[in-house]
Amino acid sequence: MNDLPPGGARAVARCDALGVAPYSDMAGGLYRGYLTPAYTAAQQALAGWMEAAGMAVRRDPAANLVGRYPGEVADAPALLIGSHIDSVRDAGRYDGPLGVMLGIECVDALRTRGRRMAFPIEVYAFGDEEGSRFPAAMLTSRAVAGTLDPAALDLADGEGVALADAGVDVAAYLDAARAPGSAMAYLEAHIEQGPVLEADGLAVGTVTGIAAQLRYEVTVRGMAGHAGTTAMRLRRDALAGAAAMVLAIEQVARCDNSDLVATVGRIEALPGAANVIPGEVRFTIDVRSGDAARRDRAARAILDRLREIAEARDLELATELIHDLPASPCDPALMDLMDDALADAGQPVRRLVSGAGHDAMVMAALCPTAMLFIRCKGGVSHNPAEHVDPADAEVALRVMLGFIERLGAAA
Repeated sequence: MNDLPPGGARAVARCDALGVAPYSDMAGGLYRGYLTPAYTAAQQALAGWMEAAGMAVRRDPAANLVGRYPGEVADAPALLIGSHIDSVRDAGRYDGPLGVMLGIECVDALRTRGRRMAFPIEVYAFGDEEGSRFPAAMLTSRAVAGTLDPAALDLADGEGVALADAGVDVAAYLDAARAPGSAMAYLEAHIEQGPVLEADGLAVGTVTGIAAQLRYEVTVRGMAGHAGTTAMRLRRDALAGAAAMVLAIEQVARCDNSDLVATVGRIEALPGAANVIPGEVRFTIDVRSGDAARRDRAARAILDRLREIAEARDLELATELIHDLPASPCDPALMDLMDDALADAGQPVRRLVSGAGHDAMVMAALCPTAMLFIRCKGGVSHNPAEHVDPADAEVALRVMLGFIERLGAAA
């Protein structure tokens, strides 16, 4: 890695370097939770790379690592470039870190050319986008954007370790918030985590925004009974009813024939014995679309179908909305700059929506946002098979540098 020249290949190699111990707390795979030993080790490596690129480095009160490259106008609002360095368990190596590495490469390229923009550039390595350690997500970007409720800091991880005891000063945590007007824009490069770019034969694409999301917890209750003595016509099988509901959820989403997606990601049958008819089933529903109205229509249709199935099978149904995230559109003017940078880099202009959440959706409360998606093999993410071609990362770097130059000209 140290022998690689600056550029996209080095960014990918650095992600690979952070995929093993001591930058992972999981034997045989990658897991880097917020404020874990692996997180601290990764920050130390990143700090060295940021400093080598010409940045002054600090750790803010929310334990984000921030590198600052001065601009010609010292107090001008900064361009923020960022993504996250925490991971899910048994993760891939590029979800999050690649955006940070490409931000460092952008600054290094400017430094090498002796180029300073009129505005400062700050590269953020956010610490808690995934929420894989503490039962909350995007804590650190919410702190920076100034949208974090102080009550959200009263939480503990699965081992019972409170955030206040994990290596941060909770009393000062909200001081990570940037002052209004201190950021001109936020740019995030990220692997697509989906198959669209690969299917279209494209290395990169402009993100139009992050999809609106609804999440429900559903409980279906029937009657538990003996698997051998209860006649089929007399059963109130909660699992059979839930199975029909899962298929109905899939049918609603497929028939919409749009960017709408609906997923049952977790299901539990109780009491969970091989010789007992399930009397209760709990499952989740996740509904997303770039169009909030489309998402809401689909969710209503899904809930109607669930009620119909429950009534037909003499089952009790309870649904609880547990997550409601609005759509987060990217800034139209910044999307145009990104499209121009794509074209200048010899890439076809392609726009697509993000079905996954990103720190950009939080940072939109602070400043206009832009995102660039990078092709990933098979659309696979949150999986050790996650893969990015270094050549695609090089294309992304050229596009990001073109975006920065255009942003400077427009400022």
